[in-house]
Amino acid sequence: MASQSMEVVAKALEQQMLQSARIVEEQLDTELNKLDRMDEDELEQLKERRLEALKKAQKQKQEWISKGHGEYREIPSEKDFFAEVKESKNVVCHFYRDSSFRCKILDKHLAILAKKHVETKFIKLNVEKAPFLTERLKIKVIPTMALVKDGKTKDYIVGFTDLGNTDEFPTEMLEWRLGCSEIINYSGSLLDPPAFGKKSGSKFTKVEKKTIRGKGYDSDSDSD
Repeated sequence: MASQSMEVVAKALEQQMLQSARIVEEQLDTELNKLDRMDEDELEQLKERRLEALKKAQKQKQEWISKGHGEYREIPSEKDFFAEVKESKNVVCHFYRDSSFRCKILDKHLAILAKKHVETKFIKLNVEKAPFLTERLKIKVIPTMALVKDGKTKDYIVGFTDLGNTDEFPTEMLEWRLGCSEIINYSGSLLDPPAFGKKSGSKFTKVEKKTIRGKGYDSDSDSD
């Protein structure tokens, strides 16, 4: 009985795979037929549109780079913060302290993401040089990342709680968290955090904006 059951399942899977293969083949045939029916003028127009799209994308990339995108930079003072966020649509600002080991961990991941996501500006600011700004943004826990869209602070990532609550989180985990706040162009699934989403079966659809409370700068307090 068990062997018969396994055989039935195997045949069902085989039929499903064949059906999927036929659907893909039909879709490819449809696209190829469309190309075959195109005359030379239509093909030339298609090439021109694609070339124009590539040129536009390259121009946009160069514009971002001219504004300081593409690399993870430290800005010298809080006055520079306002100029940086004003000229870029998407900005991630890491508020750090030299004495915090977790800030150094974050630096490594942000440097990688800055090169990968040129559409977003990645900067860091020492809280000791930004008393007015840290008070205004109610930053109490270090590290904190402020996610700024269109000149307005949209969200915060406080410590490593949203990143798996571990110092060993992968860069992909931070990338996913930034994608949840739409501060980068994220191509993966927002419902499955890379590090533990599939194992725990948890579903994450929206990141709630946090209110940061406390007195003074609490460095690395998330681990306590």
